[in-house]
Amino acid sequence: MKILITGASSGLGAELARQYAEEENELILLARREDKLQQLQQELLPQCKDIKLIIVDVTHFKELQEQLRTITALDMVILNAGISLGHSHTQTPTIEEFKNLYNVNVLSNHAILEVLLPIFTKQKSGKIVFISSLASLFSMPSSKVYSSSKRALNAYAEGLRYKYTPMGIKVINILPGFIKSELTDKNDFHMPFLLETKEGVARIKKAIQRNKTEYAFPRRFYYFIRFLNLLPTFLSQIIVNIFNAR
Repeated sequence: MKILITGASSGLGAELARQYAEEENELILLARREDKLQQLQQELLPQCKDIKLIIVDVTHFKELQEQLRTITALDMVILNAGISLGHSHTQTPTIEEFKNLYNVNVLSNHAILEVLLPIFTKQKSGKIVFISSLASLFSMPSSKVYSSSKRALNAYAEGLRYKYTPMGIKVINILPGFIKSELTDKNDFHMPFLLETKEGVARIKKAIQRNKTEYAFPRRFYYFIRFLNLLPTFLSQIIVNIFNAR
């Protein structure tokens, strides 16, 4: 299987590469940090068929698409690249921070798929995997920009699924809670149901293998968020105020 993984230099992306490094798999690892990718390539190459690297910043859309056009066949893309702005209760993100986050978390995915979708449609097969977040289901004041970007990603994935499923292309949306990574390392608050990287990625891989159209986890955290969504606004406000006061 030929697999492209974005944001592969660290965190979930690097662990996804490790868990897909199998004899029959050819990996294409995409990220901007060349040294990290090269280290990962050296670590994993003995375990799999081949590993190619694409060194590019996903917000440099023209260069990104030019490099992706070297791909002529593909079985799966895992759109993992993403950033957050941390969780500040006092600072308002600048317009440049807002724009950069959307470029990474949303627009880069479309830039990638603009190149890859013709390959999948020609093959009449393939998997497109989005790494969204449980944060897309309920927006806390301190993560409103990140949450809104992931909610946009959910809608984008949903639209693609309806369009491309009849063509034999599977669209899978993964909504994880807190999984230990560079993103969560920025957080200075208690993260409920925090999973170790290896365990979190193993759950993601299993959901992909089972062709789940949408997979939100940990389930207890997911059900708690769904419960919050059912509450009247004034009760939700009280709960959010309690969490913000911590």
